[in-house]
Amino acid sequence: MKTTEVAPQKLAAQLLESYEAGSSFFFASPRRTLLARGTFATVPHVGGQSSLERLGERVAKVLSDARQADHDIPVAVGAVPFVGRAPAQLVVPMTLQRAGPLVFDDVAMPHPVLPQSYTLRPVPEPSAYLDGVAQALKLMESGPLRKVVLSRSLHLSATTPIDLQRLLHNLARRNPSGFTFAVDLQGEGRRTLIGASPELLVSRNGMQVVANPLAGSAARSPDPVEDQARAARLLESPKDLHEHAVVIDAVAEAMRPFCKTLDVPARPSLVSTQTMWHLSSRIVGEIADPSISSLTLAMALHPTPAVCGFPTELAHEAIGHIEPFDRGYFTGTVGWCDANGDGQWAVTIRCAEADESSLRLFAGAGIVAGSKPESELAETEAKFRTMLQAMGLGQGAEVKP
Repeated sequence: MKTTEVAPQKLAAQLLESYEAGSSFFFASPRRTLLARGTFATVPHVGGQSSLERLGERVAKVLSDARQADHDIPVAVGAVPFVGRAPAQLVVPMTLQRAGPLVFDDVAMPHPVLPQSYTLRPVPEPSAYLDGVAQALKLMESGPLRKVVLSRSLHLSATTPIDLQRLLHNLARRNPSGFTFAVDLQGEGRRTLIGASPELLVSRNGMQVVANPLAGSAARSPDPVEDQARAARLLESPKDLHEHAVVIDAVAEAMRPFCKTLDVPARPSLVSTQTMWHLSSRIVGEIADPSISSLTLAMALHPTPAVCGFPTELAHEAIGHIEPFDRGYFTGTVGWCDANGDGQWAVTIRCAEADESSLRLFAGAGIVAGSKPESELAETEAKFRTMLQAMGLGQGAEVKP
């Protein structure tokens, strides 16, 4: 594999401009930008619900084989689904270019990526989503389920091709502190997983591991005074603090067996995107065994209660009964892992699956005791704005049944 280190940060924008849908993998974090092309090797898929088990070991084997074949500094890149019904899309690319973080002089207005003629169809309908939240709350009243994340989708159909390169560019400009990505999805037709996630699942750099779960959210306001008031209310909200604590406790418990030390903040802090405020906790540890890769850690954490619920099995069962669609790669993880085990994996949210002239957008909300169906619906609407605004669509985008 030819690996090119592009030192000046300004050259990261060149990698963004060089992305081509259908033939590239793009991943930008607050620290670095990656562009991979071609396929040297594919990580084999193991069918069934257990397909994500031992995924880290399968990737390590493929990377070891690539290194023995004189493939210079092998790296696996791609996406892992929410559950094992869909295959993990992980490849060792032919070429890999790296640069520093994306830096923009300003946050420009998004360039349009859609024609004037398009339709948006919600799945499920808002009324059905409200009913689903009510069902989840009843389950919590009568059993041990403490949290379940329920999601919605928007199906966008256009009359002409969608400019995914421009959409990726818009997402990157509007979310410089998050994780912007585009992944080719092989198999059923030509599809691309594209998005801008605010949430790090886990990273490993040498012996240091970091997880940064987000749970508890509030929509931003265009009015600065109201925006700060919403942030302050979120930081003191009993409902949101409870939701956050459920996630942090589960993530810390999953990380401890792998770590010599683990630092878990006593209280969350606030992070923001252009559309949302989030409660955030940055958990830092020192790994005990250097053979444990970033992907093995990611699979030990995935899915976290931030995207599934708690207890995990009960939450997953509730999702299967209530949500009227297969999530696919939404609420999975996307990123990279090298032969040394270092890597970075983001939670696959604020995203869409795209083909030539259609997009399937996703958004979810965490339901806990005290949740109000109308508030959870409003939260999903706010989360859709990341993708909608990057496409040049405002809150008034036309939605047709």
